[in-house]
Amino acid sequence: MIKFENVGKTYPNGVQALKGVNLEIGDGEFVAIIGLSGAGKSTLLRSINKMHAITEGKLFIDDIEISSIKGKDLRMLRRSIGMIFQSFNLVKRMSVFNNVLTGRVAYHPTFKTLFGLFPKEDKILALESLETMGILEKAFSRADQLSGGQMQRVALARALAQKPKIILADEPVASLDPITTVQVMDDFARINRDFKITIIANMHHVDLALKYATRIIGIKNGEVVYDGPSTDINDEMLVQIYGRSLKHDEVLGE
Repeated sequence: MIKFENVGKTYPNGVQALKGVNLEIGDGEFVAIIGLSGAGKSTLLRSINKMHAITEGKLFIDDIEISSIKGKDLRMLRRSIGMIFQSFNLVKRMSVFNNVLTGRVAYHPTFKTLFGLFPKEDKILALESLETMGILEKAFSRADQLSGGQMQRVALARALAQKPKIILADEPVASLDPITTVQVMDDFARINRDFKITIIANMHHVDLALKYATRIIGIKNGEVVYDGPSTDINDEMLVQIYGRSLKHDEVLGE
């Protein structure tokens, strides 16, 4: 589904965020990207939906080379890719229901969505997505009345309402407490399992990456230094990714 061919990204200030990245990510995988802050994790993730345009190489999604697409074609690409942010990215003055409905915006002309003219089918889908995430009872509450964990579940419901093939998650639990973190990560695992949606997540916590993802991509200084099953990760590989040994409790969360 997703293929990187010698992908590089250099920002206007000269910072080379990605260098010669070659990856293939198949349908239905749960992939965690790990590495130090500034290693290139977010750039790699956001290149998939072209939030960050690559400057070298080629990037394919479903055999379509995306580096040159724009306009309607870019809109269609992003329609099939849900995005989850650390800060939830909800309109806090809007209701939960209306926030989830924004996941359907790319399916309709702009003038209709500006006036909230969503068809009945979209409204049913929004409610079903909230029910899937176990937060239907909050549908008509304002988003700013929710806890952080509830906000992230609304963001997941919005992504589900897009009917995506891929969900990208950029440090999705970094601002949540430990108990809520586990609940939200369980939600990601359930979405991956039940809906066969490809999940690609930047993870700050190595223990969570190893517990939930089936595949780990380790990034260091913009380069892929590890790509393999989460079950194969050992301390030597973590040293290669992070430049130092991680304590046993840091890795396993004990």
